[in-house]
Amino acid sequence: MRQSPRVAGLLTLRDRRYRPGHFGGVYRYWQGIHWGLASLVDVGYPTGDPALQPLLDRALGMWTRPVYDRTFAATDENVKHVHDAVPLLDGRYRRCASQQGNALLYASELGSIDDRARHLSDLLRRWQWADGGWNCDRSVEADSSSFMETLTPMRGLAAFARRAGEPSAQRAARRAAEVFLSRGLFRRRGDGRVMRPDFLRLHYPLYWHYDVLGGLKGMAEVGCLDDPRCREALDWLESRELGRGGWPADARFYRVSSDYRAGCEFVDWGAPASRRRNDWVTTDALYVLRAAGRLAA
Repeated sequence: MRQSPRVAGLLTLRDRRYRPGHFGGVYRYWQGIHWGLASLVDVGYPTGDPALQPLLDRALGMWTRPVYDRTFAATDENVKHVHDAVPLLDGRYRRCASQQGNALLYASELGSIDDRARHLSDLLRRWQWADGGWNCDRSVEADSSSFMETLTPMRGLAAFARRAGEPSAQRAARRAAEVFLSRGLFRRRGDGRVMRPDFLRLHYPLYWHYDVLGGLKGMAEVGCLDDPRCREALDWLESRELGRGGWPADARFYRVSSDYRAGCEFVDWGAPASRRRNDWVTTDALYVLRAAGRLAA
């Protein structure tokens, strides 16, 4: 399989750094194997490349460790000190489900459906909150799901449902979509204000973060773009198109470096520029608008 320079950078630099069976580099921001595999999904890398299997094995081995099967009934006093089990506080699992969500996404889209993917799906459905999402906030005051912790689990469950033909995963993904739809993808339910200014900025890659384009992409994957509550977000996305065509990247969450440094990325996905097209943001925007029926086929 022929690989572009960007794809080669996503794979080889990560692969040569970390030895088999060692989990230390899987999640390192943003140069770990976890992030490289998630990026391959986002650029449409084909399923079933055997060269990916060692990387998938390392990443999935980390996110399906026995620690995630254990539950601890936590209290306000001890919840922040629980590290060998998933705390259950006030009836809600406090887990960074974006990690297992991304893992289920790349397991489903890049590999084959196996027991590890099914295990990830089971974990996410077990941890899902009553409002449909997930949150890792360990304060008892946190009583609603987080956009950042809900986006990738929703996408992962939707991908698993498509590949495995699993209705329970699709139902869970639809429940998660309500976390976003009930807020118009970016507004507070109480007063209608914008939840965070950064939600109305375009980024690539998102990693575990959230913006409106990422939310709309998730809605397309779940099959919810025809919901009227997406309309304002779709209008906003259309309004951001540049005069000469395309969409910009307003900000980014990484720095570029060939050295191993926290917060750095091996691949340059394009510098932020409000008046210059970013090809990756543009690709996602066109995908969303075509899925919404707002572009000619």
